[in-house]
Amino acid sequence: MRLWIAAVGKVKAGPMQELYQDYARRLSGSLTLREVEARRPSSVVDERRREEARSLRAALPTGAVLVALDERGTTLGSVAFAQRLAGWRDDGVGDLAFLIGGADGLDPALPEAANMVLCFGSMTWPHQLVRVMLVEQLYRAQQILAGHPYHRS
Repeated sequence: MRLWIAAVGKVKAGPMQELYQDYARRLSGSLTLREVEARRPSSVVDERRREEARSLRAALPTGAVLVALDERGTTLGSVAFAQRLAGWRDDGVGDLAFLIGGADGLDPALPEAANMVLCFGSMTWPHQLVRVMLVEQLYRAQQILAGHPYHRS
């Protein structure tokens, strides 16, 4: 199963980018990060989110299973997240894509269209940090499914 992360904005060189790269290198299999910007940035929040949503959709393969990261989503523990990934893998999902919005969050149409809406807790997280948290959880899920002690170390 190919993994995709489509995220609004670019992470600058520095500790967050290094940490993201560290976990991404640990993953076996395919992980593609697509960073997008609104083509026509707007000062109107709803317009900006709609434009970001178009860019996010365009960055992903057709037919991908979509997981929107949103504070109103489902909160899963690491084992439950790993089991959900294993279920998609076992069902033959070819492309699994995670969507991360910008500073104003995702356009409401994206969570509505997603196969799952995932939440990393009720606190608001910087979107750059969410990438690191997501790739670490993807790596952790891989280790859980492999029976590796990383999850409990």
